[in-house]
Amino acid sequence: MPPKPHRILLDRVSGYADEAAGYMRRRRVSRQPFARLYYSEGRAGDHAGDSLAGAELFVAAGRLIEVAGKRAR
Repeated sequence: MPPKPHRILLDRVSGYADEAAGYMRRRRVSRQPFARLYYSEGRAGDHAGDSLAGAELFVAAGRLIEVAGKRAR
């Protein structure tokens, strides 16, 4: 007896969802935070989140976000 048509579709969608979940899980594990600075002459510099410069940039960015969030609307 052949499987019901809706079950074939459900299996296919479930397979795609499993693949997408695995991709997102792998991407999340391998991604590391970093800070990128753009300079006026056009060059850019990346700083890892665990470096001294990167940690200082994250603190400064956090403070800027706090100040921008408290702005009167």
